[in-house]
Amino acid sequence: MGNYLNHESRDSGGPGALVVGLDAGGTRTRAVLATAADGRVLGESTGGPGNAMTVPAAQLADHLTEALAQVAPESARARVVAVTGGFAGATAASAEDPGTLKARAALTEALDRLGIPSDRVGVCSDIEAAFAAAPGTPSDGLALVAGTGAVAMRIAARHATTTVDGDGWLLGDEGSGFWIGRSAVRAALRMADGRGRPTVLAAWVGGTLGLPVDVLPKGGLPSYDRGGTVPPSGTGTPTPGVPGWERARREDFRRHLLPAVMADPPIRLARFAPLVAEAAAEKDAVAVTILAEAADHLLEAVRALEPRPGERIVATGGLLGPRGPLTAPLAERLHSHGLSLDWVADGCPGAVALARLAHRS
Repeated sequence: MGNYLNHESRDSGGPGALVVGLDAGGTRTRAVLATAADGRVLGESTGGPGNAMTVPAAQLADHLTEALAQVAPESARARVVAVTGGFAGATAASAEDPGTLKARAALTEALDRLGIPSDRVGVCSDIEAAFAAAPGTPSDGLALVAGTGAVAMRIAARHATTTVDGDGWLLGDEGSGFWIGRSAVRAALRMADGRGRPTVLAAWVGGTLGLPVDVLPKGGLPSYDRGGTVPPSGTGTPTPGVPGWERARREDFRRHLLPAVMADPPIRLARFAPLVAEAAAEKDAVAVTILAEAADHLLEAVRALEPRPGERIVATGGLLGPRGPLTAPLAERLHSHGLSLDWVADGCPGAVALARLAHRS
């Protein structure tokens, strides 16, 4: 990278022109420096959180400055011809959107601090950037995100026109990592108080939270809770707890579990989603049901966008990646509607592609 950056001169139409793409999310900001001519990646860096709605303006500018300073050496900054940022909490659909205004102001300030030209600055949502990251840089179709949160969008002319869910942990994000993690904790509590089926999730959630070993359930689960046939009602229906987990210990489990969960921000419930995936892989019936319901929620979000058969769905987020626990069940559900998923890792390639398009326009 050093030789290229040190020996090429800035030229708005020549081989020395550079672009920067940003993927600014709730936990970090990623930046990519690439050639304007062919999009060849020259460097990558990370900075602090970049959600345009939740990060204070001054901090947002600092985090963007941090990422940009690392990815663009001082000797190369004058050669940057376009910068596009995909921000959580922003949108390309409205220049007057509060999050978009805040993101643009913070990005412009960061570029000015570093002496990077800011005459071609683009701001879009992180989902719009992720959609553009699909092969061919599509301009129209559907986008689906299933990670910590969950949202579906219709994209037209590279702008989001319709949004389904994405309403946050309190009101929505159904089928998300948060939703799955919360379902795991609820299943543990329901097992402990006698309302729910036995599940390994009770012990696994309790262990993850550091609960005392003597309050956790011990022993195996009935065969019907590991994928077997459920016996007829009255002859072997799900029982409150498992052998060896007496009522007093179940009460202690609840008394320890609730404060441990409440001590963290609600969104931290998403950390239990991998436990559900692992339990489902071991045929735990409760975990299998949770993942099936999560896939149903995502299908419902896609269907609310009124997709046409064969219409492209660009998906991103850890739940829908190559090893994502919802990839196969959702793909099966979508197939019956003539739809399929086109997965991308994140929005950085899309932001780079959008910056290159802005440079050529």
